[in-house]
Amino acid sequence: MEKTVSLPNQQKLTTVVTLVESNSAPSGVELVSSYQTNRVGDPMDLVALAQHVQRGDDFVRANACNKLTVIADQIRYLQEQARKVLEDAKKDAELHHAACNVVKKPGNMYYLYMRESGQQYFSILSPKDWGPSCPHKFLGAYKLQYDMSWTPLEEVEKRDSEISIMDKLLNQQTALPPATEPNFQGLS
Repeated sequence: MEKTVSLPNQQKLTTVVTLVESNSAPSGVELVSSYQTNRVGDPMDLVALAQHVQRGDDFVRANACNKLTVIADQIRYLQEQARKVLEDAKKDAELHHAACNVVKKPGNMYYLYMRESGQQYFSILSPKDWGPSCPHKFLGAYKLQYDMSWTPLEEVEKRDSEISIMDKLLNQQTALPPATEPNFQGLS
């Protein structure tokens, strides 16, 4: 049975309150007085019940909004991460396509220069190695990583320390004892 209740102090706001269906004799036996259980006593009881239902609706809506806000923030974060991955991939591809007369090996530093013609090329000689006779414009130094990505010289120390930490974690993981199953023999 549904009743529509107008909430006090809230114009134009009504709440539908669903009451339990009445059955005067469930399974053919009258357990309680149907008059006492089905009568609406104080009208304020129905209003209080409607306010409780409305409060529940408000909390459910607020919780859903909060959770959706968290998800929206996570989506923005993931979009930013995806944008960064694409930018890094583009940069790495451009560096892999730079001219080079040596076989590039992971773990080594390479120095990017640009000729007057606009051609970019990698050299194993740094501007310091060239000294004042450096023939071309120096664009930057990059370390070729083992995953074939490029790390700018300014970030090499940070990246190497991150890789070192990951190596330590991986080595500790292999040193851990094998997981054992819990012994439940004494529980019966």
